[in-house]
Amino acid sequence: MRIIGGRLKGKQILPPQSYKARPTTDFAREGLFNTLGNEYEFDGLKVLDLFGGTGAVSFEFASRGASRVYCVEMARENASFIKTEALRLSLENVTMVRDNVFDFLGICRERFDIIFADPPYDLDGIATLPDKIFELNLLFPERTFILEHSEAYDFSSHPHFKKVKVYGKVHFSFFE
Repeated sequence: MRIIGGRLKGKQILPPQSYKARPTTDFAREGLFNTLGNEYEFDGLKVLDLFGGTGAVSFEFASRGASRVYCVEMARENASFIKTEALRLSLENVTMVRDNVFDFLGICRERFDIIFADPPYDLDGIATLPDKIFELNLLFPERTFILEHSEAYDFSSHPHFKKVKVYGKVHFSFFE
């Protein structure tokens, strides 16, 4: 796994063999960031990465100039890896938050330009995430929530749905 763009383009992220996470593939991440790059200047963005996994998406935002990236991950080993990698890569703009995403959302008082969520595809509650994000008013006006999911979900009838992008088996639903 590697960082696709920004000042750390090409840097490797190498979780241990026993790592328990399903990282967003380089192919899908590159497609996502190409789409976002057409809509956003990354410099100065405030980003929330939910279900951080390997931290690759957080590192990608940070590498491209986001001023602050909060990465929320519940698993102790994964959170430790993300924190260690952020230090190794000198990404002072990445803050690791070890918490259950649903608990964190209930106490979060910040607002963000982009919120990205890559939950386990079989996690109960995936379908409720868009509603929670908008009910809690976690986005600045006219900003974006992106949910990675499998083809089993269709959010096109959601009132905040904007578009879906598909890269192989990875689906990104965009909400504003």
